[in-house]
Amino acid sequence: MFFDTHCHLDAGSFPEGADAVISRANAAGVLSFACIGVGSLEHARSAVALAERRADVVATVGIHPHDASQATGAFEGELAALAENPRVVAVGEVGLDFHYDHSPRETQKDVFRRAVALARRLKKPLVVHTRSAPEETLGILTDEGARDVGGIIHCFSEDRAFAARALDLGFYLSFSGILTFKKAIAVHEVAAWAPEDRILVETDSPYLAPVPLRGKKCEPAFVKHTAARLAELRASDLERIAALTTANAARVFGLPVPSAG
Repeated sequence: MFFDTHCHLDAGSFPEGADAVISRANAAGVLSFACIGVGSLEHARSAVALAERRADVVATVGIHPHDASQATGAFEGELAALAENPRVVAVGEVGLDFHYDHSPRETQKDVFRRAVALARRLKKPLVVHTRSAPEETLGILTDEGARDVGGIIHCFSEDRAFAARALDLGFYLSFSGILTFKKAIAVHEVAAWAPEDRILVETDSPYLAPVPLRGKKCEPAFVKHTAARLAELRASDLERIAALTTANAARVFGLPVPSAG
């Protein structure tokens, strides 16, 4: 029984529709999903609508750092209104991406700060995207009071020093298919070391398919492979990792622990 804490299920990613993707995931033991509504208001609305329609799906809404330059007042206003929906369990994904720099860095920072403020106002956790900006990400989270709401470092790809500081701020560490990559040594070390009550698994579908499915379009059914690698690194078993990560996901999102029955 797994909880995919980060998946993109919009029609652009899966033309066959979210229900078909979820059905395949259910067959693989994935029973709960956090659908990420970023990229456009249409995607955000779609994620919320899916969560309203399906009890096994919750939504998050946010402005991805790639899209920060599109964040007009009207855009952010509608997003904030969507974030108030009770089926929206977090603000995100939001953050900084200094690898691709699709939006100016200062704009990314400003939008990220406002996202933290929104999360604090709504008393909902954050889902944080960070790439090539570790100090800047931690600095904004600290300065803007993100500790008040905590959240998730999505698709964790940093080192133990970063992880320790994020944990200190009340964040959980969510591991994606990157965990299965042979060269991701720093991520392996963090996964083996992190407190068991702060670890999560995700697919970030349709991206980052895990080994042994590299090259395929990723989907929530694949989260079991990441969980298996997490179990291996922690000298644990898959059932225990499934139970731990599912309970952790429910806690961070403020949900009851899902039941297979």
